Amino acid sequence: MNNPDLDKLQLLPDTELELRLARLRDLMSAADIDAVLISSNSNIYYLTGRIFCGYIFIPLAGSPVYAVRRPSILKGDGIEHIRKIEDLPSRLGSGFSSLGLEMADTSYLNVCRFRKAFGDRIRYENASGIMTQARSVKTGFELEKIRFSGIKHTSLYERIPHIYRQGMSDIDLQIEIERAARHEGCLGLFRINGDDMELFMGNILVGDNADCPSPYDFAMGGAGLDPSLPVGADGSLIRPGKSIMVDVNGNFTGYMTDMTRCFAQMENLPQRALEAHQTSIDICDTLADMGRPGVEARTLYEKALAMARDSGFESEFMGHRQQAGFVGHGLGIEINELPVIAPRSKSVLQAGNVIALEPKFVIPGVGAVGIENTYIVKTDGPMECVTNAPKQIIYFE
Repeated sequence: MNNPDLDKLQLLPDTELELRLARLRDLMSAADIDAVLISSNSNIYYLTGRIFCGYIFIPLAGSPVYAVRRPSILKGDGIEHIRKIEDLPSRLGSGFSSLGLEMADTSYLNVCRFRKAFGDRIRYENASGIMTQARSVKTGFELEKIRFSGIKHTSLYERIPHIYRQGMSDIDLQIEIERAARHEGCLGLFRINGDDMELFMGNILVGDNADCPSPYDFAMGGAGLDPSLPVGADGSLIRPGKSIMVDVNGNFTGYMTDMTRCFAQMENLPQRALEAHQTSIDICDTLADMGRPGVEARTLYEKALAMARDSGFESEFMGHRQQAGFVGHGLGIEINELPVIAPRSKSVLQAGNVIALEPKFVIPGVGAVGIENTYIVKTDGPMECVTNAPKQIIYFE
């Protein structure tokens, strides 16, 4: 067996698991939920450090139960091997009167099966919100994974100017960047939190394709190569005078970083595009200084919008034909976690939040400009940037 942990279910250090369980149980207690039943891959990974097919039962008091369907070789304390949902009640006991289910991630059919299996004696609650809140504040263990992803992500971006070849299209460049990313250690998987959110390994937008609206709730769109995945590169040739926005996968550890940089074929982008790009850098630097524990997320959005307006770029801010309603988002195991940096956000920043700030602009006739960085909210002082590739527009030779 090449991997000595292949059959070990719980891969988190004991102290790390206890930290995560304590935070989750505090949120369960506040929501008056006696137990939660976890089934989504992202939350299973959060609570074990691995993925398996099955469920994790976490009571307010007592040890978790791991109800495993596949792989059957898993071993460890608290494991119950099951075949189906209907096996759960006999394995979990009856010491709870309310049960939290991941309503945002569980199909209606499975919710009906859970209710039928456990019966009407149980009060069912939505546990998706408390899981999202639990994951929004990262532990030191998680932050080290994110910092490492940031280092690898930055290394990848530094290779991009050497990947470009004359005559490339956007998809040619994307394929080569994806290849380099995998060689750098990228896992390839791009987990996204949100209904009907799809993307492959990233989004590369050349010229006017950046102004093509997408059905997905991303900062930038793009037509894509096929109506079955209408986002991103569409086969546009890379030409002088057109921007090249690169926003590719930073999943090197199971915890993601998010970074965008802007490239161009020659030093001939219009002055307006250059000014908008500098405004993006200025917004990121300003919000990074503002982003401290206790600050309301919407305050950051309002500042970004005011800076875009004062610079004369409000109509191009976060899109042109279609504008995104946010300027940043939390991330970790998934993209689009809490907190959301948006005008109606109720989030208040906490130490340990990880936030991607992406104040971008679409300049008609040129394309998208601006940057995106991943930041950690610190106990005191400005946010820590973990994606440290050069911020200015990078020109291909």
